Amino acid sequence: MNKNNKIPLSPAEHYRELQDRIARWDEAYHGRDEPEVPDSDYDHARLELSRLEKLHPELKHQDNPSEKVGAKPNPAFGKIRHRAPMLSLGNVFDAEEFNQFVSRAGNFLGLTEEEAQNLSFVAEPKIDGLSISLTYEQGKLVRGTTRGDGTEGEDVTENIRTLKALPLTLGQNAPDFIEIRGEVFMEKDRFFELNEEQEKRGEKIFANPRNAAAGSLRQLDPKVTARRHLGLFAYNMGASSAPVAPTHLEFLEQLRQWGFEVNPLSRLLDHARDIPAYVEQLARDRSHLNYDIDGIVFKINDIALQQRLGFVGRAPRWAIAWKFPAEKAITRLEEIEIQVGRTGALTPVAHLEPVNVGGVIVSRATLHNEDEINRLDIRVGDLVRLQRAGDVIPQILEIVPPSEGQPESQRAPKFIFPDHCPVCGAYAERLQGEAVRRCTGGLTCEAQTVERLIHFVSRNAFDIEGLGQRSIRAFYELGFIRQPGDIFRLSQHKEALLKLEGWGPQSVTNLLTAIEEKRTITLSRFIYALGIRMIGERNAALLARHYGSFQNWLTSMRALNDEKRDEYETLSAIMGIGPAIADELAAFFHEPHNETVLNDLAVQLVVEDITSPAAEGAEGRKLAGETLVFTGSLGTMSRPEAKAIAERLGAHVTETVSKKTTLVILGEKAGSKAKKAQELGVRTMNEEEWRELAGL
Repeated sequence: MNKNNKIPLSPAEHYRELQDRIARWDEAYHGRDEPEVPDSDYDHARLELSRLEKLHPELKHQDNPSEKVGAKPNPAFGKIRHRAPMLSLGNVFDAEEFNQFVSRAGNFLGLTEEEAQNLSFVAEPKIDGLSISLTYEQGKLVRGTTRGDGTEGEDVTENIRTLKALPLTLGQNAPDFIEIRGEVFMEKDRFFELNEEQEKRGEKIFANPRNAAAGSLRQLDPKVTARRHLGLFAYNMGASSAPVAPTHLEFLEQLRQWGFEVNPLSRLLDHARDIPAYVEQLARDRSHLNYDIDGIVFKINDIALQQRLGFVGRAPRWAIAWKFPAEKAITRLEEIEIQVGRTGALTPVAHLEPVNVGGVIVSRATLHNEDEINRLDIRVGDLVRLQRAGDVIPQILEIVPPSEGQPESQRAPKFIFPDHCPVCGAYAERLQGEAVRRCTGGLTCEAQTVERLIHFVSRNAFDIEGLGQRSIRAFYELGFIRQPGDIFRLSQHKEALLKLEGWGPQSVTNLLTAIEEKRTITLSRFIYALGIRMIGERNAALLARHYGSFQNWLTSMRALNDEKRDEYETLSAIMGIGPAIADELAAFFHEPHNETVLNDLAVQLVVEDITSPAAEGAEGRKLAGETLVFTGSLGTMSRPEAKAIAERLGAHVTETVSKKTTLVILGEKAGSKAKKAQELGVRTMNEEEWRELAGL
């Protein structure tokens, strides 16, 4: 129901509203590192989107966003690239969501619902600590690395060697090379002792055991780490030169034999239906443990199935984290501030009287949009109940009713959401079916310009060390940086930089060096850095993989607004893109200012062609350059698994047959796509021929 006019939304309007909501949440999570909603809300929106797509297939064009992991490494430590990325986990919060996860895995594997429910899982308590990767060569520990940004982490080898729970050598049956993943943590009683010691010395008090563990491991002096008595549970494998075990349970047993501590509460559950009872039991016992856990991780036990399932975005399809309910607290709302993002979205932020929620001091929380403010009827001065959803995200749940007998008149007036931008004064429009108001000032709005610049240098975009939000805002005000290309001309202001407070010769040199090092960038990062609405990391990767090179992408994007619409239809057919995202790209390239920015960047940067991981070897290049369409029912695998295999082999997979399609795989009841392929003269093959081509 649209709360403004009380008229039910049409399916298309509801779809667009969900689409906008998810895009905004993705922007907050991936672009600003400021998640707005708990994973349960996000998953609910995605499920509702999927439901609409099943009922109305013509609407299907929504991106499937992925979770970001970690943070960039601290420059005080050496950086080490993980041989296998340290990825994140998806989250669920109840039995229904877990069953949906099981069903998705089953569908991918082509299992019936009953067969999916009979999958066996290993349950492991989710330790609230610091993820670590331990590299062994010829059975000896050679490196210890933090998660970092998932691709590269900090070298903490000397520190990790001080942990008593860590074996420095493995047995003779260890692979020549193996990465062991685990979690470094601090027990609760040791945490309280440490804080007492810190207080006596007048030093920093840690907010919770997780922060204490992270701070203790990331010390420049290993002796400090040794004094903190950290624990370590091992639970997973990264890259390895040889297989270790056929099941995850047997892998855990091998870890024990090598001398690692494995959480004693880890256990095998033979059926998915056994899992809710185990969650309830561990949730009851949680408070009696001497270490913090914030949920339980469930992994499909069969490693061969894990390998088939692979990953979606940056999360495995074969594992999920069931998070415990969030902790709650009550505090007072002091102010509602309206912030303007890089896409012009006006987002209300609650400033709160600081309160401790689950060991973390919270002073700000998002209010999402004006509908949420109206739903809560929240006003300045109200007492509010909030939680850290998923034990992370500050979220206001409700107002605490005034005390009995207190008149309504004592509350502040209702909050009036502005219909003009608080930064540039331009009209803030709210389109029908959308939950967000957006400033119409565009690039004349300083807030949007600055936020786009901040996004441009953010961790998952250009990732320029030393050029954070504060520096971007300061350099913008000084006139040094007004558009992205100015970043690469910052050396022209070197003398002025040296005169700024806090910028000495070394820091200026480091910054300019960091900028120079980023003149070469991958195509996917470049596309993401442009901050085009609805183009998150996953969509940027899809576009980069499809077009292959910067010049191909640029030429195709410039053709989007041609009257023939051929390029628009091709773009819309890319699996995971669709018309809504194609519209955003067309709008971006229709704006002359954006063309100016791109032309400026093109002469200053080297944008690398995309190379998929699978395409690095000869085997992986089997389908390089092919544009595939699967149609009809496949008998030996599900459509998602076939698509994943094709992409690993270097192919582009689209949903519709066009002049650019090079191969159509025909399953049973292929239908209209087979006919279209015949009309266009596109090569076709049956499932058996496809399996032979893919080397299955």
